[in-house]
Amino acid sequence: MLRIFPGLILSAALLAASTGLAAAQSDSIQVKAAPNGVNYLTDGNGITLYYYTLDTNGQSACYGPCEKAWPAFTADSFVVPSALNASDFGTITRSDGASQATYKGYSLCYWVKDKMHGDVTGQNVGKVWYVIDPDKFPPKM
Repeated sequence: MLRIFPGLILSAALLAASTGLAAAQSDSIQVKAAPNGVNYLTDGNGITLYYYTLDTNGQSACYGPCEKAWPAFTADSFVVPSALNASDFGTITRSDGASQATYKGYSLCYWVKDKMHGDVTGQNVGKVWYVIDPDKFPPKM
């Protein structure tokens, strides 16, 4: 006779639910506010997303050493908050075959020196990397 242990089933269900929640959270987009009042996009864990001004025509220009410093945000699907227009987000297929998330045609990247949520140390690096303020994007160059 097979005995079912309700506590074990409940624990397994809670673990499965929390794992799904964690995955859903990291695959979400958020809008955060910097202390200076500038809004910027992050992933669901609060890690800042950047765009590269050298990207063109919906294609990433960041490969090799660039990609090591600026890893791609590669979520194939993500949750967009209602405050943003979901149609502004999409994905591209990089020349290496990987999928990369985009905002208004610009590929989304992380900066390896951002270690915690709220870090925006990649802002203005090389005068080509910037946070994305959805209220002022794309900026006039």
